[in-house]
Amino acid sequence: MSMETHIQLNNTGTVLEEAEVQRLRSRLLGDLFHPGDEGYAAARRVYNAMIDRHPDLVVRCASTGDVREAINFARKHRLVVAIRGGGHSAGGYGTCEGGLVIDLSGMKAIHVDPIERTARVEGGCTWGEVDRAAGVFGLATPGGLISTTGVGGLTLGGGVGHLTRRYGLTIDNLLEVEMVLADRSLVTANAVLNDDLFWAVRGGGGNFGVVTSFLFQLHPVSLVYAGPMLWNLDQAAEVMGFYRDFISSAPEEISGFFAYLTVPPHPPFPERLYLKKMCGVVWCHTGQLERAEEILKPVRQQLPPEVDFVGPLPYPALQSMFDGSAPPGLQQYWRADFVGELSDEAIALHVKYGSRLPTPLSTAHLYPINGASQRVGKNDTAFSYREANWAQIIVGADPDPSNNQKIMGWTKDYWLALHPHSAGGAYVNFLMDEGQGRVEATYRDNYPRLVAIKNKYDPDNFFHINQNILPAR
Repeated sequence: MSMETHIQLNNTGTVLEEAEVQRLRSRLLGDLFHPGDEGYAAARRVYNAMIDRHPDLVVRCASTGDVREAINFARKHRLVVAIRGGGHSAGGYGTCEGGLVIDLSGMKAIHVDPIERTARVEGGCTWGEVDRAAGVFGLATPGGLISTTGVGGLTLGGGVGHLTRRYGLTIDNLLEVEMVLADRSLVTANAVLNDDLFWAVRGGGGNFGVVTSFLFQLHPVSLVYAGPMLWNLDQAAEVMGFYRDFISSAPEEISGFFAYLTVPPHPPFPERLYLKKMCGVVWCHTGQLERAEEILKPVRQQLPPEVDFVGPLPYPALQSMFDGSAPPGLQQYWRADFVGELSDEAIALHVKYGSRLPTPLSTAHLYPINGASQRVGKNDTAFSYREANWAQIIVGADPDPSNNQKIMGWTKDYWLALHPHSAGGAYVNFLMDEGQGRVEATYRDNYPRLVAIKNKYDPDNFFHINQNILPAR
């Protein structure tokens, strides 16, 4: 770092004494990055390359004490604060223009208790790390579909993944959090301690503090019967209709998300299908292998797929199977909704727009969230849409910024056509910066309670770079 006397911050015009920044650095176990430092360029990057912001300081925390120091420094100097776990927020909520980023990626401790079937996970872990640590004991908890996703962001928004139909959302398996509040106090929240805060963080995002560790319930999940089946687009309407009826009544041990995709141009896919637009279902069965084959037999008999890569594999392998299709550094634009009923009219619109993927990495998915997650009441956690059957996402993605208008236009048009057929709100982790109305529509009648809890724990809205719960004035 340059040893100038002053540092000009670009978000408020505040000028810091160099000695103040060095004092913060000396109090940290982790690292501090400032523009001009080696490593700053990498430290400021987030998953979505469409988000290009330049924080004044990035504190890569290595301990809860580092988090408290960062909050104290930001409050003292009136800096905007963003919290980053895995950095996968499509809306860029893990960074800020100017201000200070609290980066938890240095906090990687995981402790698995195979007797109690629990995992204590620090806030900087990714789901791939949790899957591997728990997988050693033949255990897992619902945790997304891309292994590089951060545990913190996914959990606080609800948590949808391969295991949701059988074991619920990630928050349905959350037993406790430890977190640092805006006043720097360290608190535990669970069903007994600070139960109002525990209710709020199960779906309410990062509005209430920095979660430094999570305690999850684990389940016996080891070898799964899983993988993709792909069909030609001329069968898309038939496949979607069959899938809708099948997954609505299937045993909870089977899950499968529907997708429009472009076949990657590399093995294990056959060369004749490289870069071909297709539709598919990625299955995951967590019961006995013989039973999985029986459950999926009607699919194979009635709609023989063009590609069938479904078979036994370790659960962590399934979790990382599609990491290559969602690498960091892409330009990404998302739109999402919850879906109650997948009508024939909606299917026709999916076929229309899903068959027009604008780039090879663009896609559209329907994740089933029926089954176990619907046995939790809509007011039992902040996550409101318990009656929804799918979480839908449309993703325009490409490495080339010159294609941004193309991917954004397709995504918006697709979403606008389908939105009248939706349940109203959207899975909060799939929202971009879409305005306060979308936030309130997502939480529905849980929103006033969230506001009351925000007033109690963060009345100054210190934590506001998120899908924000506005405190009452």
